[in-house]
Amino acid sequence: MRLTKVIYLILFLLATRFNGSGQDVHFSQFFEAPLWRNPSLAGIFTGDIRVQAVYRDQWNSITKAYRTASVNAEVKMPVGNMSDFVTLGLQLLQDRAGTVALTTTHVLPAINYHKSLSSEKNRYLSLGFMGGWVQRRFDLSKITTNTQYNGGGIGENFAGSQYSYIDGSAGMSYNSTLGQNENNNFFIGAAYHHFTRPKNAFFRNAGIEIEPKWVFSGGMRFGVTDYAYITLQADHSRQGNFSETVAGGMYGLKLGDDPDHPRYVIHAGTFCAGMMH
Repeated sequence: MRLTKVIYLILFLLATRFNGSGQDVHFSQFFEAPLWRNPSLAGIFTGDIRVQAVYRDQWNSITKAYRTASVNAEVKMPVGNMSDFVTLGLQLLQDRAGTVALTTTHVLPAINYHKSLSSEKNRYLSLGFMGGWVQRRFDLSKITTNTQYNGGGIGENFAGSQYSYIDGSAGMSYNSTLGQNENNNFFIGAAYHHFTRPKNAFFRNAGIEIEPKWVFSGGMRFGVTDYAYITLQADHSRQGNFSETVAGGMYGLKLGDDPDHPRYVIHAGTFCAGMMH
C-alpha cells in the first residue's frame, strides 16, 4: 500500500460543534470521521487500510475548554470468489469539558459487509454495524456549590462519579462510480444510532436516556482537470426534537509530476450548518 501525503487546508463557515442540536458530539470536519456518521461508510476508500484522526479544541475563553479527539481505523478483506468484501473497523472517541473534567470515552468496534452489484464497475451496497463500550465520568473533588460555603457538602446526591453503558448503531449505504472514470464517484446512506437507548444520567434516573438519532449522508467527487477535482459532502441528522444539516464542498489540487500518484494534495472549501428545534 502506497501512502500519499495529504495536506488539508480547509476554510469553514460556521465551523462549530452545535451542542444544543442534540446529545452527540459534532465535528465540523465530519467527513473525517466516517464511522461516526454511518458504520456502513467503513471501507469506502481506495486502498486496503485507512487511519484517520480529528481533534477539536474550542471555547478556550472559559476555564476549561472542550477538547474532543476521534480516531478511526479500517481494514478491508475480500470475501469468497466474487467482488464482495468485508471491512473491520474501530472508532475511538473522547470528549472532555469543564472544570470538573466531564469526560466521555467511546470504544466502538465496527463491521461492514459490501455486496458488489456490478461486474463491470465499482458499485456496492453496504450494511454496517458498530457497537461497544461507553464511559462517562467527572472529578467529584472539583465540584463547588453554594452549600460548601456554609460548612456543608456539595448538596447533591450522586449515585457515583462515573457510569458505563453499551451503545450501538446500524447503517446502510450505496456507492458507485460516475461514468468510466473510477475516481469520479458518489455515495448515499442512512444510519440509526443509539438503538440500545442507553441511560444517560449520573443520578441513575431511569427516565433519562439518549434518544435514537437518524443520520442521512451523501457525497460526491468528480474531476475538473487531471490535477484538480471537487468533493461535495452533506449530512442531515435528526435526534428527538432537534435536527441539523451540514453541507459544503472542497476544491482539491494535486501537486507533483504524476496526477495519478501526487506527492501532495491541497484542499480548500466552505461548509455551512443549520439547526432547528
